[in-house]
Amino acid sequence: MTITQFGTFEDAPVYEARLTSSAGVEVRVLNYGAVVRDWRVPDRSDVPQTVTLGFDTFEPYPLHSRSFGIIAGRVANRIRDARFTLDGKVHQLEPNEGANQLHGGKRGFGRRLWEIEADGSAARLRLESADGDMGFPGKVDVTVEFRLTGNTLVFDMTAVPDRPTPISLAQHSYYALGGPIAAHTMVVNADRYTETGAGKLPTGAVPPVDGTMFDFRSPRAIGDAEIDVNFCLTHGDPALTLTGETMALALSTDRPGVQVYDGYDMPPVPVPGLGGARYGTFAGIAIEAQDWPDAVNNPTFPSVIHTPDDPYRQTTRVTITPR
Repeated sequence: MTITQFGTFEDAPVYEARLTSSAGVEVRVLNYGAVVRDWRVPDRSDVPQTVTLGFDTFEPYPLHSRSFGIIAGRVANRIRDARFTLDGKVHQLEPNEGANQLHGGKRGFGRRLWEIEADGSAARLRLESADGDMGFPGKVDVTVEFRLTGNTLVFDMTAVPDRPTPISLAQHSYYALGGPIAAHTMVVNADRYTETGAGKLPTGAVPPVDGTMFDFRSPRAIGDAEIDVNFCLTHGDPALTLTGETMALALSTDRPGVQVYDGYDMPPVPVPGLGGARYGTFAGIAIEAQDWPDAVNNPTFPSVIHTPDDPYRQTTRVTITPR
């Protein structure tokens, strides 16, 4: 087995799975939050480089993580006023960002212990979300499989409810691919975005990216832009590419959106990160394949309501290669 104990959370053991590939890539996955804790890719000199944000020990995760590497759910991103109406019934959720809910609430999937099993190149994590969990209706059985092949990590997610309920998951790693984040070059295969207003909540408008700071249809450096937005994908492949000084990333997904957050307002993390790194503003770029945010309160957005006959599924592939 490739699973070892990594810490303790609420008097229960936290386990870590170590995945490796023939390309020399190593990914470490925790059963706490289904977190990708560390992801290392050999550079052109065959020296492993850490490409994501995380911590060397478990203790900082419950206290100081900015959702580093989690699986966000039951509904990723923000829900306005932490409520929605389904089949004529108002469901009040647990707020955890002012009056709103973010990433499923204060006990969202990214703050739970999952069941875990693994072999050398794959880890399978399972979680049962009870009826009423953070205010959501219905029981949901969630499975996430991480598969590492060569330089590609595949996230396969399935969530099966016992009644109609919103489900929208997102893998929430922050990437740093060498050099300043401002110098990273990005391309996003999207011609529209979900406009946001106060509280970073969608207004319901889906304007074109043309002529805006969100036009990344051609390669462009991140610069000093303040980006925290959902891009409405046109389903080109790859959906997004990101290039730093030493590494290049390509993301493919079957989801209709991808949230990009460049960390422009991330508060300083008071403890060291991986390898003693200090994290704060512009420390990394969060890239989250997802459904559109607050879809439960915007009927023109693609629906996130799933049923026993129409369970939730997501497949996202992230390939990171040296350059």
